[in-house]
Amino acid sequence: MDVARGILAVLSGSLVGFTLGLTGGGGSIMATPLLLYVVGLGPHAAIGTGALAVSVNAFVNFAGHARAGNVRWRNAIVFALAGVAGAATGSTLGKAFDGKRLLFLFALLMIVVGVSMLRRRPVQAVGGGDNNGSIVKVVGAALAVGTLSGFFGIGGGFLIVPGLLFSTGMPMLFAVGSSLLAVGTFGLTTAVNYAVSGLIDWPIAAEYIAGGIAGGFAGMALAIRLAPRKALLNQVFAGFIFVVAAYMLYKN
Repeated sequence: MDVARGILAVLSGSLVGFTLGLTGGGGSIMATPLLLYVVGLGPHAAIGTGALAVSVNAFVNFAGHARAGNVRWRNAIVFALAGVAGAATGSTLGKAFDGKRLLFLFALLMIVVGVSMLRRRPVQAVGGGDNNGSIVKVVGAALAVGTLSGFFGIGGGFLIVPGLLFSTGMPMLFAVGSSLLAVGTFGLTTAVNYAVSGLIDWPIAAEYIAGGIAGGFAGMALAIRLAPRKALLNQVFAGFIFVVAAYMLYKN
């Protein structure tokens, strides 16, 4: 049983990593449903374990963007550090929330993510200045996004990118690269909070992360080849998210 569950964890992690590499932000929203319905973890254990896996994968992707010069360090660090308080608060509330109600709300969030993917505009590599923006705006956006990220145990990239755009006015490409530091930090904060309560399955987490890293490389390689069809890929994946969300709403 443990061997079979481990294989399912690796395959599920590979799928999440593959979709992240292929479509960009939004793929991590599938981490919790796969851990819940495929691997067989309980609601809170799935959220805690998924948060850890999303965190590790985000830091791996962040390293690539940093090497490419796609990070506005001041804004990325301020946003990540300010949002930690929100992520800690949100994850504490999430742990205390009834599991089925939390999953019901999670399914509604998935619908929002799917809609945002359908409306996503292509990333443009324009601009170059270090748009610092208002520190009050950056901190305020970080606290709000961090709280939602912690409550649902998600990376929250689809919220962090608009938050950075709103508070700093930086170009989209730099918002995407800078957001990954916050995604990793928020996920790690949530994972630590859940770990304190014993709500992370460590062997499953390790297998899930390994699969995610391998799947991510495959997804990025395919994304380069299918770049002209990026909009179609987003539409297909958004449709998949809607189906899973409908199933979660039905079950909960």
